Amino acid sequence: MHIRPYQPGDEPAVVALWRECGLLRPWNDPHRDIARKLTEQPELFLVGVLGKTLMATAMVGFDGHRGWVYYLAVAQAHRDQSYGRQLMQEAERLLIERGCPKVNLLVRSSNVQVIEFYKRLGYTQDDVISLGRRLIPDQDNFGDGYVLTTDIS
Repeated sequence: MHIRPYQPGDEPAVVALWRECGLLRPWNDPHRDIARKLTEQPELFLVGVLGKTLMATAMVGFDGHRGWVYYLAVAQAHRDQSYGRQLMQEAERLLIERGCPKVNLLVRSSNVQVIEFYKRLGYTQDDVISLGRRLIPDQDNFGDGYVLTTDIS
């Protein structure tokens, strides 16, 4: 797998991958999430390609205090081949390069398989509760009948 920064032509394949991996939610428009990421540290939006096939992503960021990883995804057909591990190693390398002391990520508590993946990489559960509040609702329809709502849960 070759890891490189996201390019504008990658958007359809990225959104399709996120859909395949079950990462999309009605309250997050993936096109807007991509556009927002491209305004901040776009070089940290990573994609993995095999040949000409985009098959993995990781959206990485550093706010000066903590690093974050979102949208880590590997296509079903390419799982169990260490591509997710490679992406996380690259994300960590880029964060360390920027002086980041700790990386955080969010995983839905019901996603046991992904939690186990991160545990194998040395991640542990912090004793915190994640709180959030939507400031700008994504209220468009972004294809495939996936209608967005203003649900802030």
